Amino acid sequence: MTVQESRLDLERRRRLGMVEAVWGEHKSVDQIVAILQAMQTAGELALVTRVDAEKAAAVRECCPAVQVHHQAACLTLGEIPVIGRAAQVAVLSGGTSDRCVSEEASLALRVHGVATEPFLDVGVAGLHRLLDVLPDLAPMSVLIACAGMEGALPTVLAGLVPQPVIGVPVSVGYGVSAGGRAALDGMLASCAPGLSVVNIDNGYGAAMAALRILKGAAFQD
Repeated sequence: MTVQESRLDLERRRRLGMVEAVWGEHKSVDQIVAILQAMQTAGELALVTRVDAEKAAAVRECCPAVQVHHQAACLTLGEIPVIGRAAQVAVLSGGTSDRCVSEEASLALRVHGVATEPFLDVGVAGLHRLLDVLPDLAPMSVLIACAGMEGALPTVLAGLVPQPVIGVPVSVGYGVSAGGRAALDGMLASCAPGLSVVNIDNGYGAAMAALRILKGAAFQD
């Protein structure tokens, strides 16, 4: 695949207010490097998701200006906006095993100039942990909740707070968890009204849903 064949969406920022994200997991090092260089030439900030450590190192060897975000398994090339305001989005995770997905969501918002605040390891296996942070969630405009196993965190959260909640099922859990499918089904079947749900491990998708909510609220002001 050449850069021409990939058809970069260089108008996405103008059209949607979003930086184009590049799916890195099934692209070769050469493909990622070529796309990054094309985006750099076009003056666009580049975000590449789902890049393992070995591939990230190989890309950086070819393109030293690339920044590797190890915890998010992502790459960026270009200047990330300096954020001068308080966090607008809380990113919660049920356990530390969900961290990569929650970090992807946080980074995806950061490249759009949106500050986030992480709340790690607040899953419902120890409900007191979530209840303890509820006062800290009050100022936030949107909440992203990442959870594996049975995926109960977003449902519980959406029953306790008034803000929009976006659930992210994570591919963590034994046997019948089925690579995140149990969490996905649980979130989709939630009885908490108004809970939104994205695909398994899709931290980027949750971030873009949050961004659209924030932009929609701004239009109303």
